[in-house]
Amino acid sequence: MEFTDVIRDRYSCKSYDGRKVEPEKLERILEAGRLAPTAKNLQEQHIYVIQSDDGLAKIDKVTPCRYNAGTCLLVAFDKNNVYTYPDSARESGVEDASIVATHLMLAAANEGVDSCWLNCIDLEQIRSVFDLPDNEDVLMILDLGYASAGTGPLSNHGKRKPLSETVTYL
Repeated sequence: MEFTDVIRDRYSCKSYDGRKVEPEKLERILEAGRLAPTAKNLQEQHIYVIQSDDGLAKIDKVTPCRYNAGTCLLVAFDKNNVYTYPDSARESGVEDASIVATHLMLAAANEGVDSCWLNCIDLEQIRSVFDLPDNEDVLMILDLGYASAGTGPLSNHGKRKPLSETVTYL
């Protein structure tokens, strides 16, 4: 698929038919995340693939927003392996994991797989439910799957502000 079509047509799916993403597609999606750039190439991301009934039930305990997706990717990062910027005001973990998650999301669209970025989650509860290591912080969950019949983008999906309102040349 043409990249501009991928970024234009991708939308946040809010109703899935429950099918899991096929292994070969999932592998290509995960590879896109692996190739994402990170500060100093630290690659601090950790992606948890959740497809089992037990795992999906755990997701349902921490968010109402799984929308019946058959596959979920929990995106976390090693907070002990991040780049601290020279001014020490911030570290790279959240931004690097966000870049990885965006690569995953766009690769999914390229594979014909619908997705939804979930950040309506209780981060401490998800850490506990999945018994994540103390050194990892959770960024988000990415629902993956196939839209239920009749599901599509919100009516305002194609409405974007003009560049003149979002870009300033200095």
